Amino acid sequence: MKYLLLVIGLAISAQNADGCSPAKDSTRIAVGGGSITEILYFLGVEKKIVALDITSNYPPKAKSLPSIGYVRNLSAEGILSLRPTLILGEDDIGPSEVVSQIKSMGIDLVVIEEEHSADGIVKKIQCIAKIIDKKSVAKEIIDQQLIPTIKRLEIQAKKVKARQTSIMFILSMQGGSPIVAGKNVSADGLITMIGGTNSPGNFSGWKPVSTEAIITASPEVILISARGLSGFGSIEELKLHPALKFTPAVKNQKIFVMDGMEMLGFGPRTLDAALSLAEKISL
Repeated sequence: MKYLLLVIGLAISAQNADGCSPAKDSTRIAVGGGSITEILYFLGVEKKIVALDITSNYPPKAKSLPSIGYVRNLSAEGILSLRPTLILGEDDIGPSEVVSQIKSMGIDLVVIEEEHSADGIVKKIQCIAKIIDKKSVAKEIIDQQLIPTIKRLEIQAKKVKARQTSIMFILSMQGGSPIVAGKNVSADGLITMIGGTNSPGNFSGWKPVSTEAIITASPEVILISARGLSGFGSIEELKLHPALKFTPAVKNQKIFVMDGMEMLGFGPRTLDAALSLAEKISL
């Protein structure tokens, strides 16, 4: 735990010098990224938000705010019409020409670095808090709420890791094949956080995986988002899929369904999701 706090402290110092400088004016914030919206509500500054992208669906009341579209395909005109003084975006905000156009007009647009880990979540919160001058608020909430959760997560993750638990994250279906998480994606970070081994884990990104590859991988646990499950119809139909029905995960009823942003957004809720999953998997 002391090591984690040291890493967080050093990383924050580095971020302060690059990308987390206080904004000139944070009175009107437009957001490109669901995790950033969660963090702004977490810090109690939701009244400063003037617009959100469509991935910002939590908390539910956030959906009543004006939309600026999809984070990867924003319109400069649409954003500027809302007169933001600050735009906060996740690392996939775009397109790049729109980002450049907005910056050229003198509006603060800050891209928040993403790191798919527990201390990455803390760093993200700390960075945003520094930008909007809420460092003391962030420190209090992190110390009182997040650090205890991280400590509990570390304990449960050790139990999962000791069992060398293989975990497969299914995003959706494509042409009858499950789209599965490989390395270097958010789901891989989630699996690592809870102490599991990514299965099959022998590729990068999200890819459709064949029946043979899944049977060979033999995952002991399957994670899937509620939206991803809709591609199968129901958990019972997922269990009957030819690629999955013979896996240990199906045989042992180790299939867990949660909200996709809660698991993969890497905002404050992801720590709670990881802890919940680790506790269930370690039973």
